[in-house]
Amino acid sequence: MDFYTFDDEYVRRLREGDRRVSEHFATYFGGLLRAKLRRRHDLSREDIEDLIQDVLLRVLGKLPELHDSSKLGAFVFSVCIRTLKEWDRKQWIRFTDGEIDIPGPDDLEKDLLNQDAQRCVNQVLDELPKHDADLLRAVFLEEADKDEICRRFGVDREYLRVLIHRAKKRFRELYCEKFGEPPET
Repeated sequence: MDFYTFDDEYVRRLREGDRRVSEHFATYFGGLLRAKLRRRHDLSREDIEDLIQDVLLRVLGKLPELHDSSKLGAFVFSVCIRTLKEWDRKQWIRFTDGEIDIPGPDDLEKDLLNQDAQRCVNQVLDELPKHDADLLRAVFLEEADKDEICRRFGVDREYLRVLIHRAKKRFRELYCEKFGEPPET
């Protein structure tokens, strides 16, 4: 897949509903989002397609909030992340036959452990230098595209590997210092 560089003209035409640009936007980001969402094994094909449509429509509705056209890709993926979190919350409690389907004790314990681990990770990220924390969030939490990350941080792919390695090392050291055992990466 070729990566596209977005500019003010592209976003202006997208805001105005230009058919060709709108089709490109839907095809381009639809493919990227589909690849990202396929990693989630709890999503059916229908869920993935529904989420893609929801994300793209939300992005179009929020385009006036985008102040830097070159960051359209990051904007789309941040909307995707928020949409997924919302979807996950909706899935937590499902209504079946008028009754609430409450997760069992094993699910609750797993969720509590995940929340505790997430709290520890966020605490360590907050204490890292901003550049390292932003890089690790982009790579591991946002699962942003590597080329997008390279553009965002102004580095090439080879140097990105070095930066990730160094940031992970600092993260591990600080995590061990605060909590003992590092999380799996």
